[in-house]
Amino acid sequence: MDRRTLGSTGWDVTEVGLGTWNIGGDWGDVTEDEGRDAVRAALDEGVNFVDTADVYGDGRSERIIREVLDGYDTDERVHVATKVGRRLDPHTADRYTAENLRDHVDRSREYLGEETLDLVQLHCPPTDVYYRPEVFEALEEFKDVGRIDHYGVSVERVEEGLKAIEYPGVSRERSSDSHARTDGSRGVETVQIVFNPFRQRPADLFFERAKEKDVGVIVRVPLASGLLTGKLSRDTEFPENDHRNFNRDGEAFDVGETFSGVPFETGLDAVDELRPAVPEDATMAQFTLRWILDHDAVSTVIPGSTSPEHIRDNVAAADLPALSEEERATVEEVYEGHVREHVHHRW
Repeated sequence: MDRRTLGSTGWDVTEVGLGTWNIGGDWGDVTEDEGRDAVRAALDEGVNFVDTADVYGDGRSERIIREVLDGYDTDERVHVATKVGRRLDPHTADRYTAENLRDHVDRSREYLGEETLDLVQLHCPPTDVYYRPEVFEALEEFKDVGRIDHYGVSVERVEEGLKAIEYPGVSRERSSDSHARTDGSRGVETVQIVFNPFRQRPADLFFERAKEKDVGVIVRVPLASGLLTGKLSRDTEFPENDHRNFNRDGEAFDVGETFSGVPFETGLDAVDELRPAVPEDATMAQFTLRWILDHDAVSTVIPGSTSPEHIRDNVAAADLPALSEEERATVEEVYEGHVREHVHHRW
């Protein structure tokens, strides 16, 4: 699988990584064995970038990743990114203090079994947090003392990503410990954002700015919670503990995380319009992932699944040829005709 550089981190990450929300919670019942099998399947396919969060099963996902990596024989470095902050009241910016975030980072260090975390991302905090320099100064301090190597943000809205990458970091001499640095910090080095044929706004301006500032772009929810697999129908029933059941209208968290904010029936209509554009030798999911990867600003895309077969299919999307102009035009027509009015102004 081809690799791309993840912004100023300098890491060469696989074009397709693995998201692990599915193995933590909010996607119905998933056993720990299924979670471990999913992570192993991704590693077996050469994936070297795994994304998680401290709230995925209240640390369950982080713990499963550690267990698999501890027993996995590979010479390749696997980069693990985690996210912190959602254990706080997600609506209260005042609780995003250095002390609280330090506690969260330290718990993730314990669960992942790492002295220094590869990449820590603020996990979709309230918009006001992005206007508090002290939050980013705290992340700088964690980097100074060796708790983390790099930091970024996971955002709901384009505007939040644009604000986050304004922070330049702090240039300091660091010589007091084993993680001493003499280089100037790059500040926010990665932004994780929802982007797919049903959420196209990031490509308007954000991708250009991210590229200018050498910020890595991690694409999450690429398959619109399963809509863009083409396997859902009006008869599909979701378990009670699946966010596609309980968060249709944003009852639990931002509705943009569920079906990318597109009303379910509208999304099904849009998928039907997309089907003729999908090549015979590709699935709808692979077509979608290839569309995402055709955007140069994207560093890696992190579809999640508990099925080893689906994980293998997702990885194979990286080997497909770029979409044709006609195929891209169909995606644009479907977006304009079915989706744009529901999402473009919101995220």
